[in-house]
This record gives sequence, structure tokens and C-alpha cells, in this order.
Amino acid sequence: HTKNIPGSHTVIKFGVDKDVSSQAIRETASIAAYYSRARGGNQIPVDYTVIKNVKKPSGAKPGMVIYDHYNTVYVKSDEDLVQSLAVEN
Repeated sequence: HTKNIPGSHTVIKFGVDKDVSSQAIRETASIAAYYSRARGGNQIPVDYTVIKNVKKPSGAKPGMVIYDHYNTVYVKSDEDLVQSLAVEN
């Protein structure tokens, strides 16, 4: 999720080995940046953590979560990358 900026949450599903590449993290962070109010920006901070560290506070609005034990990556909101990663059903 973009740090302190309203936007979408993204999730990476772990593989069998439970390792996530830095490329997967950066690509997923770019998707989160693109679908946030920071769209079009450079050096957008995106926080990431494992899903067990994400909690929805009681009575919070939809989409509002808190999290801990996270790292931050800085990415560009890249429409071409987002479109190339899009999955069609």
C-alpha cells in the first residue's frame, strides 16, 4: 500500500518455497502506486509486509487497515509496466 496516500492494496501469493523476489515486490509496488492518488509520480513510497501483519481495526471504514513489521520501497507509477502485467480472464 502506498505510504500515507489513499490507494489500492496489492497482494502477492506465495509460491511453494515462500520466497518472493525483489522484482515481484517492485512490480507489485508499482501496481499499488499506479492505483493510488500518487499516480504519475516518481519515487512513491510503498510499504509491504506479510499479510499476517495487516489488521482491520474494529469499526474502520472499508479499505482502512493498520500494519506493522513492514519495509518501504520507492517506485515509479508506470502505466506501461502495469498494462504489461495485467492478467486477462
